[in-house]
Formats: sequence, C-alpha cells, structure tokens
Amino acid sequence: MNTVKLAFSGFAAGAAFMYFSDPDRGKRRRAGVRDQSFRVLNDFSRLLDKARRDSANRAHGAACALRAAFCSHRTNDQVLAQRVRSRLGRLVSHPHAIEVSAQDGKVVLNGVILESEIAHLLRCVRAVPGVAGVENKLESHQSSEHVSSLQGGVRRDSRSEIAQQNWTPAVRLTAGALGSALIWNGVRRDGFVSAAASFAGAALLSRAICNRELRDLVGFGDGARAVEFDKAIHIQATAAEVFRFWSDYEKLPRFMTHLKEVRDLGGGKSHWVAEGPGGVSVSWDAELTAHVQDKLLAWRSVPGSTIESEGVVRFDEDPNGGTRVGIRMFYKPPAGVLGHYVAALFGADPKSEIDDDMIRLKSLIELGKTRAHGVEVRRETLQQT
Repeated sequence: MNTVKLAFSGFAAGAAFMYFSDPDRGKRRRAGVRDQSFRVLNDFSRLLDKARRDSANRAHGAACALRAAFCSHRTNDQVLAQRVRSRLGRLVSHPHAIEVSAQDGKVVLNGVILESEIAHLLRCVRAVPGVAGVENKLESHQSSEHVSSLQGGVRRDSRSEIAQQNWTPAVRLTAGALGSALIWNGVRRDGFVSAAASFAGAALLSRAICNRELRDLVGFGDGARAVEFDKAIHIQATAAEVFRFWSDYEKLPRFMTHLKEVRDLGGGKSHWVAEGPGGVSVSWDAELTAHVQDKLLAWRSVPGSTIESEGVVRFDEDPNGGTRVGIRMFYKPPAGVLGHYVAALFGADPKSEIDDDMIRLKSLIELGKTRAHGVEVRRETLQQT
C-alpha cells in the first residue's frame, strides 16, 4: 500500500510540475492558481466568521430553550399563536388557509386543509413549546378541487439539517473538520478500513466545501443546472454587429480557443466540439430554444449529450451606441460539481474560458483583430470567409 501511495504521489507531482512549467502557458497557469488560492483563503475566512456567529446564535438559542424548560410561567397567548403560525409553512401546503389563535395555552385552528395533512399538523402543533392543548376546527377536504383556498401550493417535507441541500456555516465547518480527520487517519494507516475511512472523509470534506449534495458533486444529479454562472461584458459596437458574430456558429472556433469545431446541422441544431481539461475533446449537440434578432439567443443540449447545458445570451444596446452582452449558463460536467471546481482551480472551467473568449470577441470587434490558437485573427478575414 505504501508503494502504491508513493508511486501515485510521484506521478501527481511530476504531472503538476510539467503542467505549471509549460513554457507557453505555465506562467499564466501559475498566476491563475495563485489567484484562485487567494480566493479560497478569503472564502474560508468568511466561512469562519459566519460559523462563529452561527455557533454563537445556536448556543444562545440552546440556553434560552434550557431556561424555558425549567421555567414554570405560562407563555403569552399572542406569542404562542405567532410561534405556531411560524411553523405552518413547513407543515402544510396552504398555510395561508389556516387561522391560528390561542387562549390560556390552548391553540385553536380554523380554516380549510387537505385531509392527508391533518394528522401531521396536529402532531407538530402539540409539540410546540407552551402549547397546553389543540382544538381542531379545521374543515378537511380530500382534494383541492372546487376549494379556492387550496389551489396551488407545494407540500413541505420536514428534513433534518444534514439532509438539506444547503448546510449552515457551523455544520459545514464541523463536517469539514471531521472529513479532514478521517482522511488524515486513513493516510497514516494501511488496510481496507482505513481506505474506506479516507474515501468517506473525502466525500464529507467535498460536501462541506462545495455545499452541494453528493449526487451533484459526482455528476449523478438530474438536469443541466448543477453549475450556474453569469458573465457580462460591454462592447463598443451595435447590437446587430455583435449579434452577427455570435449567431455565425461555424466561425466561433476561429477566435474562441476552447472550441475546436462547430457544425450547423440545420433546423436550429448544431454540433459542438470543445477542448476539455487535459486537452481531451468533448462533443455535444445543441438546439436553439429562442432566437430574437439582435436581442437574444437561447440554447440547450439535446438529450443524451455528454455535456448537459443550457443558457441564454442577451444583447442590450446602451445610449452611447455600445452593447452589453450578458451570458447566463447552466451546465453539468461529466465529473459533477467537484470536477468543475478542480477545473476552475486550473482555469480550465467553462466560465474561465468564456471570460477569455469574451475579451477576444471585444478586441476583434472594437480593434479589428485578436490572437487565438497562437495566430492573429482579423475581422476582415472572418467576414470574407
């Protein structure tokens, strides 16, 4: 096991050295990692501050709950009603349809409710601190049909804090510390149990850092919205001119370095080939979902594509004759959110690549030239071909 660890460590160190010592892009890669490292440190500092305040608030709440448990005085009826009312949004699908009042510690519930939600509601209301009893005056219905107050709404399922998608700062910090301890313990010892502990620790640490569900981290989540980002840039040209460059897909690889090929398949569909992390080519098919001349372009990948994505580009002219290009994109990397963060650390994620490509587009339109793929690209040449 030690030999495997040593060999793997040597391979990783050699690969990293070659990556950052590249004479063409090494300097830029080192600068990108340095900037990302500073960003991570700043984010971690903010997380520590939030975790400190979160822990202090939890401790204060626990102290108040403990004091209330040994306090014999009766809760004010108005406070009790507000306390119950604040719980309704997490218990029923139509909290606005229920009126809450209290008298001498007894809570009275009026209004309409779905029959399937009554038992859960009453059980949770009885558990509210200070409630001496519950009087049920609710009018139950098996379905929401023909009941205006029960239209719409979404059933709320009570989930533990650990089961929720977004963890609080205190939980993230605690989980991260536990995950780091498991990894350290697994690295120091040999055996299957230690390896399993390291794997569990890595999963827990990744979950705490990214604050995303594990299925999204490894790419098993549904849909193309695992990663979201926005980008905006101002180009001193008319919206029609900028739109013309964007809508001519087959010419995009000429000045967008992360693209290798784009083919128009007709009928609003196109085939894209891009350079992924490590120089590996990734391809997918996309289709237009909206096309407003000189205003908007929207797309999404077709089902079954290697890269699931969707996005929209808006072209908004300003009074000075320039155009604000706004991009909003969602995508799901093959390796999930974790793969996106690793790629972002090395500046190989779509957001970093689109940032660079937008600078090239701005230079191409405003100055008439830019550099891509190691050669100079001129606007006149693109327009003639």
